[in-house]
Amino acid sequence: MEPAPVREPERPRRRGRRVPRLKAALAAGAVAAAGGVAAVAAAGGGGDSGAAAAGLPPSTAKVTRQTLKDTLTEDGRLGHGPAHTAISQARGTLTRLPESGDEITRGRELYEVDGDPVVLMYGSKPSYRPLTIGTAGSDVRRFEANLGKLGYGGFTVDTEYTAATADAVREWQDDIGAPETGIVELGRVAFASGPVRVDSVHANPGEPVAPGKKVLDHTGTAKAVTVELDTADQRMAEEGAEVEVTLPGDRSVTAEIDDVTTVIDPGEQGQQPETKVEVTIWLDSGEAKKAAAEYALASVDVAFTAGKREDVLTVPVAALVALREGGFGVEVVRGAASSHVPVETGLFADGKVEVSGPGIAEGTLVGVPK
Repeated sequence: MEPAPVREPERPRRRGRRVPRLKAALAAGAVAAAGGVAAVAAAGGGGDSGAAAAGLPPSTAKVTRQTLKDTLTEDGRLGHGPAHTAISQARGTLTRLPESGDEITRGRELYEVDGDPVVLMYGSKPSYRPLTIGTAGSDVRRFEANLGKLGYGGFTVDTEYTAATADAVREWQDDIGAPETGIVELGRVAFASGPVRVDSVHANPGEPVAPGKKVLDHTGTAKAVTVELDTADQRMAEEGAEVEVTLPGDRSVTAEIDDVTTVIDPGEQGQQPETKVEVTIWLDSGEAKKAAAEYALASVDVAFTAGKREDVLTVPVAALVALREGGFGVEVVRGAASSHVPVETGLFADGKVEVSGPGIAEGTLVGVPK
């Protein structure tokens, strides 16, 4: 059985301004078969051990030394990052709501129920119970830390809600116009990771509200780029990886991937739902903030790099053949004869593959199909 040249997998059709620079993936059990090129598997590990081919390959290419980069450029959306929903934990009537675009910081009113404010605090987890003297837990520490940041004192920031904490809470309640009970009722505080920008409002003043009702959506206040990738491109998106964002006017800035999540695209008009990878890139460096400041919303290009190999030997992916004893090789052409030489493969990128092994050097001629 003759070895089969490995064909580079077909690239998906370009959508919009998407510019995939690599869609090559090889596995030993998934080598595409193709006829028309005579090939003999190498019997050993060196180039001289292979039998000379009955005929030379139809075309050749030189082994070249270069830098390979596994890259992908995708469309992105410049805005304020993903939206999160504020859900009521209180029961009553909505008496005041913010407007879309409003920015709200720690200690400020997010919305109002029965004339009393629901106050924004910073934290990674929502509240889930009332806080009163004797309550203990990490939620107490989270609330007390916020209270201290707002300038209230006389208590220790820890996991114990004490009488001293209750005194500080009464002072805070007096300042925000809430009943001075010393108890932080469930639903009086809404937590977010930082300052928020109101994206949209789901209700109107005068509507009844109950636990579980969606009140509004909010985002962060900083600028961010979001990108949706196919699941096949998930390797491109690793938290902390560096990307290049090209803004309108061809101005490019460097940023880092902050968050990678899996989302379901429901599809349109009877289309099947699709699983996507949503990438969030906050433009929080000084240069990036300045470059994006003049745009409220914009379409941008984001260049991802999943791998980079400098100063390596490469051949076209099509030059690879599957060897009978396993692994891959290339057909090395020397004068009027050729033989199959096993190679170790490395990074695949842009139609090329990194190779190494005995008998492989810069300038070596290898066979490729027409």
